[in-house]
Amino acid sequence: MKKNQLGNSHMYVSEIGLGCMSLGTEQRKASDIIDRAIDAGINYLDTADLYDQTVNEAIVGQALKGKREQIILASKVGNHLQPDGSWFWDPSKAYIKEQVKTSLLRLQTDYLDLYQLHGGTIDDPIDEVIEAFEELKQEGLIRYYGISSIRPNVIREYVNRSSIVSVMMQYSLLDRRPEESMLDFLHEEGISVVTRGSLAKGFLTDHAKTVIKNKGDGGYLSYSADELKEVIDELKQIDLVNNSLTSTAMRYVTHHPAIASVVTGASSTKQLDDNISAILHASTLPLSLHEKLQKITKQNFYTNHR
Repeated sequence: MKKNQLGNSHMYVSEIGLGCMSLGTEQRKASDIIDRAIDAGINYLDTADLYDQTVNEAIVGQALKGKREQIILASKVGNHLQPDGSWFWDPSKAYIKEQVKTSLLRLQTDYLDLYQLHGGTIDDPIDEVIEAFEELKQEGLIRYYGISSIRPNVIREYVNRSSIVSVMMQYSLLDRRPEESMLDFLHEEGISVVTRGSLAKGFLTDHAKTVIKNKGDGGYLSYSADELKEVIDELKQIDLVNNSLTSTAMRYVTHHPAIASVVTGASSTKQLDDNISAILHASTLPLSLHEKLQKITKQNFYTNHR
């Protein structure tokens, strides 16, 4: 499994990461998926305190017993859970510094390799957020920090004012917004992107026909249901990488040098195996195919998110 440097950190993450949100709440099943991922060379695991209302972190922690040193472990903070299961946005320094300790307890580890702000707005106390992360680094509770965000104005603030090493953002053939202004900018700044949603909820997989039938009525982002079906049909008619839409979708996002890891979820070992096979056996995307894919799909644009 190819590994890429994460920003200017000393960490090298696998080209595919395991997004843990889809693991479910059954420990044995989740542990099997994580074990399979590690055996295949995946070393980047991404979770969050919000997933399954903290249960996901506990499951990941149990699965990583005896394997922690093999893993680049990432979690997220900022969504303040309440006893009734609801949550509110809380980027305060006090909450970040309190919550990391409970995350570490659930994950059964002394430190996080990467701690990410799980969202963010331009109205947040950004200096306070940065101060919290920097103090956590000094205290040895985290090695590096980043932000999970789709808001260009927020991302630029952290790039200009902090020492983030990565940005997690949604990026796929059907959601090309990061191409508008973010990917080149982050690459020039030496900050890596880890992607999420790169298979677009299954619409960009070799099972796309079934996925569209089951959940395509609402379309996807700016694509109507008819447009979604039309663009997927068009994609399937060209000479895809490995003759696979899954492989092509993954190779499309790894084409840009800012991308360090494509984080994909898996709810079964079979799904994980399919994702791993799709990228391991796929060649680099030829420029001619890259351009053809861009002509078929839309160039989406960010709105002025706060």
